[in-house]
Order: sequence, then structure tokens, then C-alpha cells
Amino acid sequence: MATLDVIDVDLAVGLGHTHMPVHQLLRMGRGAVIALNTDADDNLTLFANGMPVADVQVVLQGDMIAIEIQHVHGRAQKQAALQNG
Repeated sequence: MATLDVIDVDLAVGLGHTHMPVHQLLRMGRGAVIALNTDADDNLTLFANGMPVADVQVVLQGDMIAIEIQHVHGRAQKQAALQNG
């Protein structure tokens, strides 16, 4: 178990996505708002090293933003994500 103490894991939360032409993106300035395809109460996806590993919800803890794990993806889902890459 001691060797697991030194493994780095890159965590990211996918907030949603959208499609827009590059010229529109390039015209955006500071403070621009980009609408995503996700509602405020939707589950988001937690990625570990680029692989989806769990569905999460954003929660507020005082003045901090955190995530709460709702569902951990099984091995079959992770293998499917690898194959669909």
C-alpha cells in the first residue's frame, strides 16, 4: 500500500458542452457567458486522468464549492469509454 501514496491523479469535472463556430468564440471578450447543455440540478461527470469515473453534483460548503459523488461508474462503463475513446 505504501506505493499508492505517490500516485498522482488528475481530477476534472465536466460541466457540460456546447457547439459554436470558432469565429464566435474568438469574438468573445472578458466576462462573456457561454450557455452549456446542462441544467443546474443535473449530475455532472467526474473524470480521473481523462476517464469518466463517477456522476457528481455540485454542492456549496460555506464559501467553498465542492462535489458530492452520486454514482461510481462500474468497470464495464470504464472499458466502454476506453474503446469508444
